[in-house]
Amino acid sequence: MDVRDGADETYLDDPRWTVAERVANAAQRRFPADVLAVAVHGPLAHGDDDGGGDGEVGLLVVTYRPGGGPPASTRRVDGVLVDLTVTAADDYLRQAQVITALWPLTADRYVTTRALHDPTGWLRTLRDEHLGRLARARPAEFSTAARRAWYRGSAAHARAARLAEWYETDQALLMLGEARLAAATVHGLLSRTYFRDPGDAVRRTGLAGADMTEVGAVLARQAEELAARGRPVDGTVDDLLDG
Repeated sequence: MDVRDGADETYLDDPRWTVAERVANAAQRRFPADVLAVAVHGPLAHGDDDGGGDGEVGLLVVTYRPGGGPPASTRRVDGVLVDLTVTAADDYLRQAQVITALWPLTADRYVTTRALHDPTGWLRTLRDEHLGRLARARPAEFSTAARRAWYRGSAAHARAARLAEWYETDQALLMLGEARLAAATVHGLLSRTYFRDPGDAVRRTGLAGADMTEVGAVLARQAEELAARGRPVDGTVDDLLDG
């Protein structure tokens, strides 16, 4: 299947699609008994990506069984960075059933894909399984995952502040970036919103240019919301041991 059949000239002019199709065809040719489906995921799969051919290609190869197909790898092919994920079908369906602290950054790859090879419609099954899981999820599951993400963000923010006091500016900026992303992830979990990628997460939550004070204020508000949802972020030793 050529995803560009009937597509506009944007696809025809984008070298990423050419490379993606070459990889998909090669995977089918070299591993015909292993490959169930091949798809593009990430920003490119949405059809409105403005990378101009410079962004990476996220490629998913789904195999019938674990250990089949090519190894997962990342390479630059004809100037295009290709991130190749290889997974067994049953394993990936199980992953799509789990709500983790990284759900806002992983859900998009279950829901939005562009098939390069999918004769059985497996990608539609993946999407339906994930959406069905979301429909069944209890609010507490998202709150629990958000609390884990909040702890990661709080720790990164505290570390960034300490590094800034020590004039370790470069390291402080790196940690501040982690805190921004974690806070964006908390927002996504509390609102059941997923993002295309980390950049999309911080941009859509207004955290892309947030400074140390602003990120701290966001984390403080999120702590209040988590407490309102049934469990404060701070607790006793007994709270910790009780889970």
